[in-house]
Amino acid sequence: MTGTPLLRRATAALVVLSALLLGTSTTAGAAASAPDGSAATATATGSATGSATGTPAPPTALTGPQLAASWTGPLSTRGRWIVDAGGNRFKLKAGNWAGAQGTWTGSGDINDPASHMHGEPAHSMPLGLDRAPMAAILADFHGLGLNSIRLPFSNALVHDTTPVPDSAVAANPQLKGKTPLQVLDAVIAALTADGFAVILNNHTTTARFCCGLDGNERWNSSQSTQQWVDDWLFMVNRYKADKRVVGADLRNEVRRDTWDDPNWGWYDDHDAYAAFEEAGNRILRADPDMLVVMEGINWYGVPLAGLPHGRPMLTPVANLSHTLIESGKLVYAAHFYAYTGPANTGAGSGPGSTSDPRYQDFTPQQLAQVVNQEALFVTEAGQHFTAPVWISEFGAGGRGSDDAKERAWLHNFTDILTANDTDFAIWPLVGWTDAAGAPMDNWSLLSYSATGVRQGIEDGGDWRADDWNKLVSAPARTGQVPQVGHWNMLDLDHTDYDVSATMSARPDWSPGNRKGNCPDSQRLTGLARSDSRGLCTDVGGPRKADGPWTVVTDERYVTRGDWADGYNKLQCPENSFAVGYSVRANAMSALLCAPAAAPLPVTGRTLWFDHGDNRPATGGSTGSDWAPGYYKGQCADTEYIAGVAFTWRWNHGGVPDALLCRPLN
Repeated sequence: MTGTPLLRRATAALVVLSALLLGTSTTAGAAASAPDGSAATATATGSATGSATGTPAPPTALTGPQLAASWTGPLSTRGRWIVDAGGNRFKLKAGNWAGAQGTWTGSGDINDPASHMHGEPAHSMPLGLDRAPMAAILADFHGLGLNSIRLPFSNALVHDTTPVPDSAVAANPQLKGKTPLQVLDAVIAALTADGFAVILNNHTTTARFCCGLDGNERWNSSQSTQQWVDDWLFMVNRYKADKRVVGADLRNEVRRDTWDDPNWGWYDDHDAYAAFEEAGNRILRADPDMLVVMEGINWYGVPLAGLPHGRPMLTPVANLSHTLIESGKLVYAAHFYAYTGPANTGAGSGPGSTSDPRYQDFTPQQLAQVVNQEALFVTEAGQHFTAPVWISEFGAGGRGSDDAKERAWLHNFTDILTANDTDFAIWPLVGWTDAAGAPMDNWSLLSYSATGVRQGIEDGGDWRADDWNKLVSAPARTGQVPQVGHWNMLDLDHTDYDVSATMSARPDWSPGNRKGNCPDSQRLTGLARSDSRGLCTDVGGPRKADGPWTVVTDERYVTRGDWADGYNKLQCPENSFAVGYSVRANAMSALLCAPAAAPLPVTGRTLWFDHGDNRPATGGSTGSDWAPGYYKGQCADTEYIAGVAFTWRWNHGGVPDALLCRPLN
């Protein structure tokens, strides 16, 4: 959530945004992913005051035992869908139970409630524990139709050994004397016992509310990357036995600090892409059952007219996506609020304020296009970036608000989520009411008085109820989701890219060279010329056999004829297939080959890509560019790579020029 937020947008969106504002036509990013994974344009209909088909009914509330019986952990992914342990679709119908990330605004006495967001000091705990018994709060969560909770926390909480004040847990005396982390333990245990899926969210470093220039801008603001990863491993191991703790949401709203922008793929200290890759794989080595949730970059640049600035979110994923050691564990996330925009921080005036349009300024059709461009395109089936997209924050001011633009925006935005069957988490769930009975934070879906009296979105007088009920009760895919193929990138632009659990446990197989290894369930299926990127897949097998993997550095295994006359060749032994490669600069150094469990065909074809792309017309990741600006060679999904050809002649520089593609059967 953003206080005075520094938010969003990518340079690639400028053309589309300009066309939207000028009323001209553009097709870029116009297609949102439909529930079946096909391309469809999301549109919003009806007015801001109610559904076009009538007032939606409140959600059906499940009891704790009913919710617990409806799904089994852990969760994983199949294409754009999240599924439970039985392979059944599990749609995240979630809310943010905020507080444990910190509520102090950074100015004034930390002990003064007025120095906390909305005057609600949380003492590094989920809000409301001083006002209502935990069981009552959870019952109200059930009444909202939720099945999952995003639970923000700070790194400071992990290390805080000071017991919380007794007054802060007055309605839950069993928590007296506990540290904030021990309170979080109790909250998580209660949530999961009541059937909720819990996704932990590293929201802040310090116990200060985000999200401006506050020391919480990046994962390594006010701490080292190593400390951040270590804290994540501590948290994952702490809750590892509870399979309803289903996910690690790595970091909230990564953004620029005073001097530096975050980036996506530069492999420096500010690289969100590399940091998330490292943390995600370390987490999966500790607990292979966890979902790994990654947001994009929430803000880059200086928000001044004439200077580059914006909110790329997931836009960079189109050309540089993540590959984890466990396929089927990656979820991408994005945040949307009416008062922000693709290049608007959300600041009303003064520093950070610009004239760039806000999301609430778009027509329903324009909003759908922008939301797709910044997030929902990731759900397109069969691409290297295909994954579920979780809108893990959105919301609006409710009871007492008369902001017509924000009302229209929420209606239009929830229509988009409904049309796309998108996983969601509203911000925030819990707040307080004051002595006069008014909500102190009217964004909260549930507000509690000092004596525990609830004022909720369903209790009348809150204009958001229709849109919430429409969203939480919308028709959605249910039941079994078939297994799907994966296509995943290897990025050797700057360093090693080892996502093989087998090879990461072994000594360096090509010393002095940059190496890329596919996940153990996948094989190499494509290479780019001159930038060292690769593409892996698990479609069609083959299954690996037990036994040593072969590092090929010369032509000793070139048999059955010269398939690239005059070129150097690295070829796998027969009945083995390429699963990795190494380069020096961008020149081929070695090929890594794994043995197949069954004999493989030895006939094949030479696929040249020295003068242009040579990729299948149909099949995996053909609709996306995993090495923009470079020629790519990609075998068909029914083939495996048996060899790579290259030359130092004609100034080719030893980069790959051809692949030996052989049929899988």
